[in-house]
Amino acid sequence: MSNKNIETNINQEKNNSTSVFTLIKKDNGIVHLIINVVEDSINTLKEEFADQIEELLEEIKSDTSIKGIILFSGKEDSFIAGADINMINNCQTKAEVETISRRGQMIFSKIEQFHIPIIAAINGTCLGGGLELVLACHARICTNNPKTVLGLPEVQLGLLPGSGGTQRLPKLIGLQKSLDMMLTGKQIRATQALKIGLVNKIVPNSILIDTAEKMLISGQLNTNNKIKNSLVNKLLEETAIGRNLIFKKAKESVLFKTKGNYPAPIKIIESVKVGIEKTQEEGYKVEANNFAELTMSSESYQLRHIFFATTEMKKEQGVNHVTAKKINKVGVLGGGLMGGGIAFVTATKAKIPVRIKDITQQGISHAFKYGFDLLNKKVKRKFMSKSDLQKQMSNITGCIDFSGFKDVDLVIEAVFEDLKLKQQMVTDIENNTNESTIFASNTSSLPISNIAANAEKPENIIGLHYFSPVDKMPLVEIIPHTSTSDETVSTTVAFAKKQGKTPIVVKDKAGFYVNRILAPYMNEAAILLLTGVPIEKIDEALVNFGFPIGPIQLLDEVGIDVGAKIGPVLESKLGKRFSTPSAFTSLSEDGRLGKKVSKGFYLYNTKKKKNNKQVDKSIYSLLNITISNTLPSEEIAKRCTFMMLNEAARCLDEGVVRNARDADIGAIFGIGFPPFLGGPLRYIDSIGVECVIKQLTLWSKQYGERYAPCDALITMAEKNERYY
Repeated sequence: MSNKNIETNINQEKNNSTSVFTLIKKDNGIVHLIINVVEDSINTLKEEFADQIEELLEEIKSDTSIKGIILFSGKEDSFIAGADINMINNCQTKAEVETISRRGQMIFSKIEQFHIPIIAAINGTCLGGGLELVLACHARICTNNPKTVLGLPEVQLGLLPGSGGTQRLPKLIGLQKSLDMMLTGKQIRATQALKIGLVNKIVPNSILIDTAEKMLISGQLNTNNKIKNSLVNKLLEETAIGRNLIFKKAKESVLFKTKGNYPAPIKIIESVKVGIEKTQEEGYKVEANNFAELTMSSESYQLRHIFFATTEMKKEQGVNHVTAKKINKVGVLGGGLMGGGIAFVTATKAKIPVRIKDITQQGISHAFKYGFDLLNKKVKRKFMSKSDLQKQMSNITGCIDFSGFKDVDLVIEAVFEDLKLKQQMVTDIENNTNESTIFASNTSSLPISNIAANAEKPENIIGLHYFSPVDKMPLVEIIPHTSTSDETVSTTVAFAKKQGKTPIVVKDKAGFYVNRILAPYMNEAAILLLTGVPIEKIDEALVNFGFPIGPIQLLDEVGIDVGAKIGPVLESKLGKRFSTPSAFTSLSEDGRLGKKVSKGFYLYNTKKKKNNKQVDKSIYSLLNITISNTLPSEEIAKRCTFMMLNEAARCLDEGVVRNARDADIGAIFGIGFPPFLGGPLRYIDSIGVECVIKQLTLWSKQYGERYAPCDALITMAEKNERYY
């Protein structure tokens, strides 16, 4: 700032002690209004800020020399990340929540109606309540910083934008685009925000404030803002018939995707519709009421707890008070889908150079192509430049020997599930790297202690289990064996976080955690199929329950052969409840390995839509099944799910997972357990442990010992305990 700037600390004592807002008045009549929540790394809106904003607006009103206001953040790469979730989490009644919503609406309306123009100058994250705030400003400019993203992600917490967002956004960018943003919660980058009219201008961060000042002084606040609609969009958005069609289609799409399990999207559509069809005041009233209803719903309660859990996990180390070693270079063994995916997230998310080793040049080429194709999609969508693609791809190199491995800090093996092969990999790495190199195995079933059996440095050996596809699945399991050092655990956890993953540390027992709780669920689906329940009915029942895909389709996706390998390992270590139906051996004999060979339970290479897969009915004769479509869908879903609940309880009791939180996050992020239910252990709490025991006991008498409730559940019921 130049020496001519006149710094005016309005309510100086208050600004210095309690207010997160600072006013700096320049001699050209422009005021800089800076938000900086000093005690936090990011800015979030809190209830007490409302009074501070009102006081500042009153102070500004009294100064007739002020010509314009620029609102910006005092944080680097972050504008406002949203509202503080604790603000509503602490509310006990719907009325309390509605009061908060109405207060937010009122404050933002004052900003919108303020007699002096206000420009929001956005650099970095602008989400939720932060975007609602800038929607109330008279213009918006943002930077071309890759970290600048805008969005209304409230739907992901089972909520809706409750401070006027459902009312202002449609008026600014149109009905269809605003519904798309609010119903998906997606974040959009600067170029897209400009294209749809959400911001007026994009500039480099170095001239952000100067540009805002020039806009205010010149009075040119609407430089781009009415985005032209096509004739079709005009007919849709500017006529009652067209708008009704948009709302109808939006509701149909939401119900198809959510199966009615999530109330927030429907409430968003309702709030927008009232705001467009009725008065502005009615729109705000419905928005506040719907926001309060959603806040008090069980779905939002569980989704918010997932948010708090993952936020808490980001702050944790692998082992308390043990510092992670810095990873400067990574090696990956195997250029298949898993190896390629691991290399990709290492190079692009963790920004760490990665060296892929495969036995053939073709394997390395496949891994390179995997990463290139993912990045090239971003280039085609204009999310990334070609130069950025090339820069990120330059972080990945390959070899068919161990050249370039001497200085790697961490090696991740992603080779076949063969114990001798993995043990040989340990020997090779110890011979071709340095004595502190960590060896992480991506095994899904083999004990890490067995893989480390012949290691010279067993303290450097650990499991690092990814889920497929690696670039999309958020979970990894970190599996130390008895000799793994604390530093190795902390280092591997920190590395996984750099890759953008949510890690859970689990015990080195058969199946670890995720596959162990998944196996009884999948086996139950297989048993139901063999008793005559149609494939599509089983899958539909579990999708309607809340899983992203059904268990039979999941087996096709993962690979029927993969399931066949894991089953015997689990059965040998954990007992008959893990035995895979013997009839399924005929599947591999028939070459049915699933989607990867286009032959499984479903038909592939057909013209059917992705979401309308067709069952390969020849599977019924192959497995000697006579179809009997009499079992209710609710019974199907419960029988499969309760097997998972029972096993999750066992895992926590045995210390396979560290706590109930990790068990629930592992199930949600690793398997797709319905998030709105909070995870298997939160679900047990919500329906009552006695209810679970009663149902399992009944089924154990009807269908066999595999249903017997575990000791952990029985003890909980006797002691009247809960997981949370």
